[in-house]
Amino acid sequence: MNLPVVPIESSVSDVYRRYLLSLEKSAFAGDIEYSYGSRLAVATDNSVYQKLPQAVVLPKGINDLQIIGELANQHPEVKFSARGGGTGTNGQSLTDGIVVDMSRHMNKILEINPQEGWVRVQSGVVKDALNDALRPYGYFFSPDLSTSNRATMGGMISTDASGQGSLVYGKTSDHVLGLTSVLANGEILQTSPISIEDAEKMATRSDTYGRILRQVLSTCRGKRNEILEKFPRMNRFLTGYDLEHAYDEEQSLIDVSRLITGSEGSLVFVAEAKLSLTPISKHTALVNIKYDSFESALRHAPRMIAAQATSVETVDSKVLNLARTDIIWHSISDLIQDVPGKDMQGLNMVEYNSNDLDEIKARIARLEEELSAAAATGEYGVIGYQLTYDRADINKIYAMRKKSVGLLGNTKGSQKPIAFAEDTGVPPENLADFIMEFRALLDSHGLQYGMFGHVDAGVLHVRPALDLCDPEQEKLMHQISDEVVALVAKHGGLMWGEHGKGFRSEYGPAFFGESLFTELRRIKTAFDPSNKMNPGKICTPLDSTDELVRVSDPKRATLDRTIPVAFKDAFKPAMECNGNGLCFNYDTTSPMCPSSKITKDRRHSPKGRAGLIREWVRLLANQGVDTTKLSAEQFKTSWWTRFKNTRAQHNDFSHEVFEAMSGCLACKSCSNQCPIKVDVPAFRSTFLSIYYQRYLRPMKDHLVANVEQITPLMAKFPRVVNTFLGAKWLQRLIEKQVGYVDAPLLSYPTLTQQQDSVFKSFDLAELAAMPESERQKHVLLVQDPFTSYYDAQVVMDFGRLVSELGKVPVLLPFKPNGKPQHVAGFLEEFAQTATTTAAFLNEVAALNIPLVGVDTPLVLCYRDEYSHSLGEKRGDFTVHTVHEWLQALPDDLWESKAVREQTQPMALFAHCTEKTALPKTEQIWQSIFSSLGQPVDIVKVGCCGMAGNYGHEAQNKANSLGIYAMSWEQAVARYQPDQVMASGYSCRSQVNRIDGFKPKHPLQHLLQCITRK
Repeated sequence: MNLPVVPIESSVSDVYRRYLLSLEKSAFAGDIEYSYGSRLAVATDNSVYQKLPQAVVLPKGINDLQIIGELANQHPEVKFSARGGGTGTNGQSLTDGIVVDMSRHMNKILEINPQEGWVRVQSGVVKDALNDALRPYGYFFSPDLSTSNRATMGGMISTDASGQGSLVYGKTSDHVLGLTSVLANGEILQTSPISIEDAEKMATRSDTYGRILRQVLSTCRGKRNEILEKFPRMNRFLTGYDLEHAYDEEQSLIDVSRLITGSEGSLVFVAEAKLSLTPISKHTALVNIKYDSFESALRHAPRMIAAQATSVETVDSKVLNLARTDIIWHSISDLIQDVPGKDMQGLNMVEYNSNDLDEIKARIARLEEELSAAAATGEYGVIGYQLTYDRADINKIYAMRKKSVGLLGNTKGSQKPIAFAEDTGVPPENLADFIMEFRALLDSHGLQYGMFGHVDAGVLHVRPALDLCDPEQEKLMHQISDEVVALVAKHGGLMWGEHGKGFRSEYGPAFFGESLFTELRRIKTAFDPSNKMNPGKICTPLDSTDELVRVSDPKRATLDRTIPVAFKDAFKPAMECNGNGLCFNYDTTSPMCPSSKITKDRRHSPKGRAGLIREWVRLLANQGVDTTKLSAEQFKTSWWTRFKNTRAQHNDFSHEVFEAMSGCLACKSCSNQCPIKVDVPAFRSTFLSIYYQRYLRPMKDHLVANVEQITPLMAKFPRVVNTFLGAKWLQRLIEKQVGYVDAPLLSYPTLTQQQDSVFKSFDLAELAAMPESERQKHVLLVQDPFTSYYDAQVVMDFGRLVSELGKVPVLLPFKPNGKPQHVAGFLEEFAQTATTTAAFLNEVAALNIPLVGVDTPLVLCYRDEYSHSLGEKRGDFTVHTVHEWLQALPDDLWESKAVREQTQPMALFAHCTEKTALPKTEQIWQSIFSSLGQPVDIVKVGCCGMAGNYGHEAQNKANSLGIYAMSWEQAVARYQPDQVMASGYSCRSQVNRIDGFKPKHPLQHLLQCITRK
């Protein structure tokens, strides 16, 4: 059957359309997006909920926020929700109104004052980006949350974020010196601590600030005793509106910023913030204490707190075991070693900070003495511990702890640990007993769960595993929520100890009681009488009949359960995304999703693309498609039909999905760096294969898919082909008619013309007839189309390297790998290529001679895409990367090749696919060179921006160059050209295109090292 049009089910309402039209005609300078894809990208966060907004507006500054509010006065039905990193676990920023996203443009650090120890920032600044800017001054912004590489300061202010070390560092509200906010009516509100006397004077004014101050004095001062009696004495306590601390009785101050901080965007748009800073301690130590049970870890934690630790973090065995399966583990396995003969069921990470090295060592010595005795006797359940003073190692361990949220989402099966009661807070002395009862509660329902958190503050993250696509388990979620609310009350705590209320706002009235909850509503009324700001969260204005959001409100799973199982299986990686948002990592030196970084568009992220695919398959299922399967085979059409569909320009949601997929570089970093292993290139290829059964493919797609067939033919006439490709008129023609730019030139002389001088010719029968001992002296090189035909010198140098290492290099005949077909979504053709090539490689592998490929991304294709496509039919052949083969050689071989010590370091730029799929790659190369006396700098960079054919597509060229400029440009400039090594063919091509020289492959410099006289 023909693939049907996939219509959009939800259009923008007339009320909002009129408002947005007014906004477009105004002086508003930011972006206005109301495509279905843009709305879907912010319809979810890190919670289980989903709300489709009417539009997304992305202001560029305070003036834009004023315009948003002023125009809203003329449209009373219009509602807003501010959004930063979208990392909330309880749906705080979700709305069916307009999302006001601060993260794209309002991300400037406005002023740093190291003399006075403060900074002024816009609300869209990412927390880690702020600390990167502060580090040279010796300061940091201390509230340390697990999502710090994507959470924005505005989001941290809205939820009064705290995180690790809050007993020492406090919460965000403890560091807010002043806020510049914009009210729903467009008025600017400047808030900072003021004296009671000044507050009383200003409260007589008739403006909005005067009205707010009158209510603050009436509530926070007038109801002081009732507030102190009701609010728990806890470090992490979040009220929604911090009635207790907005009035400082001792200092006689009123601070309206304290009400805004923690208000979850229900009062104002936070535009700018002045924040106090914390000096970075000169010395840090981390003690990883290992336990025989999680309960032992919890019950031992108070002793660490009493020992004046800066922070005590804990994780249970479930989190630890999931970490072992993740890319993160390779960096910490030596720092959290198993205890021989013991089963590690819990871990406490105890941090000490000091500016006095002797003092910190004395504290650690006392702790070590206690731990050694406990490990010897089994007291407190301690089975061992490890200590490190190295700040880099400490950061690696905390990276694992920060990834806990995402790791729990990688649990196998349909039941996934989910956030809804995950930040319960009780006084620390009650925590162990509370957790034991919490565990008993979950066990009574037969649920699995993972636990981690901040035991020093009495906050633990508990995520029960549920399948919310099952309506009965969705009901169970609400039941458990009610039971946990009662349990925390029993232990003197509350359900929202760290991550705010959001959809748990329904519990507010019962917790606060009628009197104090009415005061919250009065505060809301003073700020936002028309209930425009994030309605339904925290509370409603006094005269409003609007309802609070509820735990049982619609969720992602409400929609997901309507998707047929076959459709879910076809796009399983997309369905697995839990919204944790690690793909929003701001760090340009991280390989994770370069398209998201360069576009600053949430659609162009793994999370965004997964959400689009999820909605696409849901809508497709409503179109009468055979739900027993979902593949390109069931949608085959004639060329004429595809031609007519392409010309018709259908209003098809598939086009929006296609736009997002076209921006993907297929670098596969997401498939390894994402804790859920959301593999965008995998479902992208499946989508493209289906999409192009309805619409015509561009010519460039056919060229890409057939590059492995075309290139060997062109290589028969290399000089003629290069002459034409180098002609500017032909380059312009190719760019205009095909959409391709900067086509590479073929190697000359070709590999075929040179190979006999280095490689032994391949003869299967001859090799098979050799004794095993003779065969083991050979190495078989598996060709790839790019290195063999466009960078032949690398192949020749690999052959020379093999010879220098005492082996016989043999060049296998070129067989298409198929990766270009897979990237372009030619899955049927890819399967045929993979079948043929796998059969050949299995036949060769029977010789028991090492198979080695030079370009790692294509080597990895044999392991990944071949396995997915062929299953068991793939066989069991293994193609090694160059560094894997070199690492397997005996150590004494390198000793015999060592030359004099080199003083000039080389710089290693690893391919992003390589270093995320094979995370020890850089260290292996460094170790090999070290054996030869050659120092190597491992250069931390993200993607180079080439990624196969992406950088050669005219539509992507600007982004390709921009991605290179984000991290590679500055890093390459730090070295001389002869120092630069790049392991990826595409990386070497990109450097050559932009910086005018082609770096060496590491194997080439290795050859130079062992042949240097």
